[in-house]
Amino acid sequence: NHLSFFSGFGPFRQYLLNSSWEAVKELSKRGLGENINLQIMQLPVVYQKAKEQVCKIWTTLQPLLTVHVGLASSATALIILEQCGKNKGYQERDACGFHPEGACCVLDGPEKIESTINMKTLWKNISLEGIDIILSRDAGRYICDYTYYTSLYYGNGRAAFIHVPPLSKSVTAEFLGKALQTIILAMLEQCGEQRE
Repeated sequence: NHLSFFSGFGPFRQYLLNSSWEAVKELSKRGLGENINLQIMQLPVVYQKAKEQVCKIWTTLQPLLTVHVGLASSATALIILEQCGKNKGYQERDACGFHPEGACCVLDGPEKIESTINMKTLWKNISLEGIDIILSRDAGRYICDYTYYTSLYYGNGRAAFIHVPPLSKSVTAEFLGKALQTIILAMLEQCGEQRE
């Protein structure tokens, strides 16, 4: 049984209901088939706490894959597949009013870390009805990017980040949960191919 780990984020700014966490809870209801043990966690929109939780996931559970889901408030009906995490440039303050020391994730870490998942291949092979998927190489230098970089760093690249839009009439939690299920099954397939 392979363990895969998923995180969404808690409330922040005007988003009292964070679509990323709603989508992850929905995914958890749906599952990913019998041989994937799926665990989920809500991360706070706080640099230090998010980092501690992510370190804990990798050191204690050592999952096959960890997928972080975040809310892209600028996206209306877009799912964004993030290819890499960046180490520096974290000036924006989190929900507790802090930003990281040196504005970076890991003091001597590489400038950026790529996911072992090839998002371009994934993107080419997936079509979702009712929503567009795009690729991105910039996760935005906020908690999302920070969490992603940290996870890639501790997980040797076996992490992925997906940005989802805010909830709306057409983009419901159910809809996002189903979309995540499709995307993540394709990711797991890619992981399987890489292992062989």
